[in-house]
Amino acid sequence: MTIKIITDGTSDLPQELARELDITVVPLLVRFGDKEMTSDMSRTLFYELMRQEPKLPQTASPAPHTFMEEYRKASQSDILVVSVSSNLSSTYHHALMAREQLMEDGYTGRIEVLDSRTASLGQGLLAVKAAKFVKEGLPFEELVARMKEEVKSHHTYFFLDTLENVIKGGRLDRVRGAVASVLNIKQIMKASEEGTLEPFEKVRGTQNAIKRLIERVSEKVSETRHDLERCILGIAHSNCEDRARDVRDQLLRLFPFGQVVITEMGPVIGTYAGEGGILISC
Repeated sequence: MTIKIITDGTSDLPQELARELDITVVPLLVRFGDKEMTSDMSRTLFYELMRQEPKLPQTASPAPHTFMEEYRKASQSDILVVSVSSNLSSTYHHALMAREQLMEDGYTGRIEVLDSRTASLGQGLLAVKAAKFVKEGLPFEELVARMKEEVKSHHTYFFLDTLENVIKGGRLDRVRGAVASVLNIKQIMKASEEGTLEPFEKVRGTQNAIKRLIERVSEKVSETRHDLERCILGIAHSNCEDRARDVRDQLLRLFPFGQVVITEMGPVIGTYAGEGGILISC
C-alpha cells in the first residue's frame, strides 16, 4: 500500500516543493476584518494587508471535516499527518477528531497524526523528511517510528525584528514593548521540547541577533554530528528575502548541508512574527 503525507498551512512549505513530493497541505483560515481567506493566500497580499489593517488578522484551524475530506481522497493509502505543535494550535486535535470520526464510520485504513512540536518551516521540513522516507520505500510502521525520532532531534530558532505584532496581539504590554524598541532589543526564540515557543536570549540590534542565531544553530549542528549531506536546512523569513539568503550563505560557508529550503512565512506565523523576522530549522 502507498503512503500519503499530509501537513497543514502552518508549515510554510513552498508550493512547488509540496507538489514535487506529493505532500497535501491543508490550509488554515485567515480573517482580516470581514475578509476571509486561507493560509495559502498570496504572501505579497498578506503583508500588504497586515500593514494596512489597524488590527492583526485572526487565524483558525482547519475544521475536522476538512481533514476528513483529505483522508477520504487518500483512502487507498496509509496516511501520515505532520501537524503544527498541539501547544500552539487546535489543528492537531482537529486532525485527530477527523481520524476518530472516520474510524467510527467503519474506515479501516491506517492514519497516524504526528505532533511536530514546532511550526513554520520546522514543521514543513519534517513533512519533507517523511516524504523522502516514503520515496526510499520505508514501511508505514517504520516511517512513523523514524518520524517520532526526527521530531525529537529537530531544532527551530527564530528572532523577531519588530515587537509591533506581539504588542498588538496582547503578548507583550506596550510599556515593556516601547522600552525594548527604544533600546533596539531583539528577542531570540526557540521551539521547546514540549512544542511551545519560548524566549532563548535577548540581544541588541538586528545584526547581533542574526549572528547569535547562526551561532546557536552552528552549536547544535556540531553537537549532533549528523551526515550533513542528508540534512536539510530550512530558513523562513517574514518579507525579508535578502536577509534570509544572507543567512543561508553564512551557514553554507560553515556546513555542507545537502539541501536548503528558503520560504516566506505565511499568515499564521507571519502574524506573530511581524516583518523582518528570520526562522532557522535543521
